[in-house]
Amino acid sequence: MMDIGGRLRRLRPLTALALVAALASCSVAESRLADPQGAAPSAPPPAPSVSLPGLDRFSDADLVGQVLMPYAYGSSATAVSAGSVAGNQRLAGVDTPAQMIARYRLGGLILVGFSADDPTAASQPTSNVDSAPQVRELTRGLQAAAGQLPARAPLLVGVDQEYGVVRRIEDKVTALPSAMAFGAAANPALTRDAWRAAGVELSALGVNMDFAPVADVLGDGPGGAIGSRSYGAEPAAVAQQVGAAVQGLQAAGVAAVVKHFPGHGHTVADSHHRLPRLAQTRAELARDDLPPFVAGLRAQAWAVMSGHLDVRAVDPGVPASFSSKVLNGLLREQLGFTGVVVTDALNMAPAQRWPAPEAALRALLAGNDLLLMPDQLPAVHAALLAALGDGRLPRPRLVQAVGRILELKRRLTGRPQPGMDVLGAVAHQRAVAALDRAAVTALRGPCGSPIRGPVTVTAAKGREAARDRLITELRATGATVTDSGGIVVHLVGYGDTAADLRSDAHVTVAMDTPYVLASARSPVLLATYSSTPLAMAALAAVLVGRLRPTGRAPVQVGPLARGVC
Repeated sequence: MMDIGGRLRRLRPLTALALVAALASCSVAESRLADPQGAAPSAPPPAPSVSLPGLDRFSDADLVGQVLMPYAYGSSATAVSAGSVAGNQRLAGVDTPAQMIARYRLGGLILVGFSADDPTAASQPTSNVDSAPQVRELTRGLQAAAGQLPARAPLLVGVDQEYGVVRRIEDKVTALPSAMAFGAAANPALTRDAWRAAGVELSALGVNMDFAPVADVLGDGPGGAIGSRSYGAEPAAVAQQVGAAVQGLQAAGVAAVVKHFPGHGHTVADSHHRLPRLAQTRAELARDDLPPFVAGLRAQAWAVMSGHLDVRAVDPGVPASFSSKVLNGLLREQLGFTGVVVTDALNMAPAQRWPAPEAALRALLAGNDLLLMPDQLPAVHAALLAALGDGRLPRPRLVQAVGRILELKRRLTGRPQPGMDVLGAVAHQRAVAALDRAAVTALRGPCGSPIRGPVTVTAAKGREAARDRLITELRATGATVTDSGGIVVHLVGYGDTAADLRSDAHVTVAMDTPYVLASARSPVLLATYSSTPLAMAALAAVLVGRLRPTGRAPVQVGPLARGVC
């Protein structure tokens, strides 16, 4: 099987105009990929050569199991609570995650969990993330269960660790800021270093597949479904960030999954709840949405996630995740991708227009290789076996999907697992701190220190933890922090609106998307795009004049400047 790196190295770059013309006319069998950075980025180190079982070792049940990546209840592979047993019985007719792997010959399992601000929490039915040591023991147990299967192929252990508002694992790991902060810093080298640090830490925990980076380019103005999960609104700039993130993750031995193909950023509807419409023409898709995915492929991303999106210009009315025209026609034939295509979660609303077994079959036939979070696992496994037997699922299609999955596993297997001491390592903290410092943006006010004398820090409801972090960091600089009076610095975060602003604040800080700052009356407006400890440390340095806020807002915020420094 040809790897994507070999294929892409033989493709001659097109100009952006030529790429638009090729996709607009749909007259080419394979579009040569334009490099948004002007030159091909350096590739991650080659994977070690590892021998995995040949497909001749796989029974029909093994083949079907390899394309399934459900979730499971329980914080351990083998010892779970009574509530988790009940959840696993409802989902799969088994008691434990290990039993689920054994019964359905699973190729993968996704770890689930959510944070308070997580906009994707509605699709997360449980959490099996408690602490870093627990996650490492859980993944060790999951791999042990996979090792007992007849085919003896290792398990794909996935997680949605985008950072920012979508983060599943928080204990002891170095907290990266949101994608929008990376976009504001606009430094691919810093992006690569930060994501490599993240990948090393995920690898230490036993995670080998991260459903990141988000390659969605935002539309004009607020109101989109993706928000700070995106690197910004400029296709070429987002493309640089996506390519660097892929390189960083995969250099650490963690598969990057570029999502949500062909682009969720120009939508208002949230695909967790209904099917968003992409009204762009083919030319607009090629110009505004596809460049970051192209950059991800040029960086040799090992996987792409198909989005639950109605791409009107390609296959109207059919979710892209179920569209052969999108997945085989656009992604594989025109863009030349040969890696693993994974569905967005099949428990989301757009996938539930069909019964779970039919949705799974349709997704495979459309060109997906890995089915994420299918409902009714026993019925899905049985239906795919039956379809394989009666020809509705052609054996070559299933073998093709499993072959791609095994090639991915070959890339991921044989690497030494880092020790737990890499979690939160000083070098990782430094790499991410540099990114956070480069991200802080002044949209209004002086380029130097905006505060003189005592400062009072206030925050919108629910932002108390960030407020406390900032106070700690300010005091560490020697600043005087009071309960009232002095310069008022007010913090707003995810989901906050003009109603959460303070008219008397001298400084207003947006810790998620900066759009709310267009309504703020403060003479000084700053954006950190995140509220992590490192983001608050960078903010404190700006407030006291130790750091110039040189970030540039990656989206337009009303009439405000993108940056005043």
